[in-house]
Amino acid sequence: MNSKNIILLVDDDELDVISVERSLKKLDQDYELFTAYNGIEALEILKSQLEEGKGHLPDVILLDLNMPKMNGIEFLKVLRGDDKLKHLKVFVMTTSGEEADRKATEQLGVSGYLIKPLNFNNNTKRSDSMDGFVQFHLRKILASKGL
Repeated sequence: MNSKNIILLVDDDELDVISVERSLKKLDQDYELFTAYNGIEALEILKSQLEEGKGHLPDVILLDLNMPKMNGIEFLKVLRGDDKLKHLKVFVMTTSGEEADRKATEQLGVSGYLIKPLNFNNNTKRSDSMDGFVQFHLRKILASKGL
């Protein structure tokens, strides 16, 4: 069994990927980060883990909604329809505050919904919400793996 925590980040925005990577570095836990830039790539990563018999599926998936090729909601539908993958914990991280997106993801069994804040004064993304999520929620999820 792999003792390292596995996180799958599915996001097409390179700045968001960098922000998540920076926040994760502050964790005091060992983890391995896989990155996919759309839902199709994410499914390929997950299925390769199953096919190779590794069984090292992610402990948590961090999912953006607005992506090319296969968006986050389409990805969630496929994930929840697969008996080997439907149990995975998924946290949505998106700029979308749309009620329809929240309801759709809630119906698809997400563990949480985090709106990526933007600082419109200097057009840079704020990392404080991501840091808070990593330090308070993600740390707890990854720590529970050892139970």
